[in-house]
Amino acid sequence: MKKMLIDHIEQHRDQIVTMMDYIFDNPELGGLEFKAAKLLTDFLEKNGFKIELGIGGFETAFRATYEQGTGGPSIGLLCEYDALKGMGHACGHHMQGPAIVFAGLALKETLQKDFKLVIYGTPAEETLGGKIAMLKAGCFQDIDVALMMHAAPTTTTDVRSLASSNYTVNFHGVSAHAALKPEEGRSALDGVLLLTQGIEFLREHVRDDVRIHYVITNGGVVANVVPQFASIDFSLRSYDRTYLDEVVERFKKIVEGAALMTETRSEVRLIKSYNNKIPVYALNNLLMENAKQLNAPTIRPPRMKTGSTDFGDVMYQLPGSCIRVAFVPEGSSSHSEIYLEQGKSANAHEAAVVAAKILAASSYDLIVNEDLLAEVKREFKLNKAQGHQ
Repeated sequence: MKKMLIDHIEQHRDQIVTMMDYIFDNPELGGLEFKAAKLLTDFLEKNGFKIELGIGGFETAFRATYEQGTGGPSIGLLCEYDALKGMGHACGHHMQGPAIVFAGLALKETLQKDFKLVIYGTPAEETLGGKIAMLKAGCFQDIDVALMMHAAPTTTTDVRSLASSNYTVNFHGVSAHAALKPEEGRSALDGVLLLTQGIEFLREHVRDDVRIHYVITNGGVVANVVPQFASIDFSLRSYDRTYLDEVVERFKKIVEGAALMTETRSEVRLIKSYNNKIPVYALNNLLMENAKQLNAPTIRPPRMKTGSTDFGDVMYQLPGSCIRVAFVPEGSSSHSEIYLEQGKSANAHEAAVVAAKILAASSYDLIVNEDLLAEVKREFKLNKAQGHQ
């Protein structure tokens, strides 16, 4: 049966290439991916999937569903298709939709088992973290597992990602002439500076994986005037969301203390927040075993530490994994010229085809092997309960 899946995808190689090249040639920013979303949903609808457009608060988000029989497992395949401002598809997102669509089509056309397949189009990963808003709107609750692909310098999976919380902190003081009546002023900038000093002391008393970054965005500095307003942006990160929440509470106390000491008023505004991935090694191993069987390029061990992603929020709620498939030289950075230069190369085309095959084969394994899916679910619950590692 796996050979039938692989052969089905191979027979559609030219369509995969045409579809991904079209998306590459028509880059669209997050939330504005109208051409990509239409291309993918038109194809899925034509091939028997039920389409729901504009879900999760995004015009360009979609859910495509196919169900065979009743009571079978529900497999979720997720794809991104947003480009980078001023760069285009320098992260390889143009490959995801075609790979996902043709993996789903192969399963639909060849598999004779009870199962449900849900393909989610997820906009604005680069800018807004669209999957987070979609989660809050009730998406992804209809699937047992979530699978993705991503273009990369190596073929691998991820183990951990950073949870992050990003804040803007504003201080409001009292303006005064700094030379003639300084006693009447209450400096908002003093609040910001005391806050940064407190953060430096906090760094000594947190776990090694905690990262705290900040930049003063408005110092309110005018010659000889006590600043009435000042602002600073913070990014706090950890591989453990539960522990990061504790650090955030300590951070907020330092903000309050800085305002108290300077007799200013502070406000803390959450800008965006990502959860860390809950790794499921059984799922990672499944993807990599199929990658090896398919002779995927540049196979390497799992990435133990990665940055923040909105897919982490999905993987915080249910079992998931992303297969990264090599198409650029090992050591290349994403969001770079090499990704653009290779975006329509033979290696990129092959990566999308291989990814479709890996995802189809792995989905097949989960559908036909009830014990495997049960083990994936058990491990997810255990890892989440034991500290998210």
